[in-house]
Amino acid sequence: MAVVSDEWFVAHIQGIKTWMRVIFGVVWGIDGALKFAPGMADSFTSMISNAAAGQPAWLGGWFAFWSSAVASNAAFFVYLIGTLELALAFALIFGFVRKIAYLGGFVLSFFIWAVPEGFGGPYGPGSTDIGTGIIYALVFVCLAVFNAAFGSSRYSIDHLIEAHWPKWAVIAEIKR
Repeated sequence: MAVVSDEWFVAHIQGIKTWMRVIFGVVWGIDGALKFAPGMADSFTSMISNAAAGQPAWLGGWFAFWSSAVASNAAFFVYLIGTLELALAFALIFGFVRKIAYLGGFVLSFFIWAVPEGFGGPYGPGSTDIGTGIIYALVFVCLAVFNAAFGSSRYSIDHLIEAHWPKWAVIAEIKR
C-alpha cells in the first residue's frame, strides 16, 4: 500500500483547502435550511431555556437576557440565524468575501455555542461534550490561518474579482 507523502499535501494544498471550505459550507447550508423547518421557531425559546438549566448562577443573567429577547419574537431570531447561516454557506461554497465570512462565521459559531448550546454545559459527572459551536468557531480560525499561510484560493469568486479589481483583496484576503 502506497503511503501519501507530505509532498503530496503541499502539491495539492489549493484543492485541499478549497474542498475543506466547500464541505464546511455545505454543512452550514444544511444547518441554515433546517432553521426554516416547520416548528423550529416554536421550539427555539425552549431550546434556550434548556441550555440555561444547570448552568452556574453567575451565568443566570446571560440566559435570562436571551430567553427574554427570544421569547418576544422567536421567529425573527430563528429566521435571522437561518439567513445568516445560508449567507455564510454561500460565501464558503463559492469563496466570496472569505475574510469577512471567516470572521463572521467565528462570531456566529461562538454565539450559537454561548446561547442555544449553553457553552456546551452543564459540566459535571457524565458530561462528555463541549458542544459543536466552539468547534465550528475553531474551524473558521483554521480556514483563516490556511488562507493566510498558503495565499489566495484560486478556486473562488474572490480570485476572479481580484483579477479585475485588485483592491478586492482587502475584503477577501488575509494577508501574510
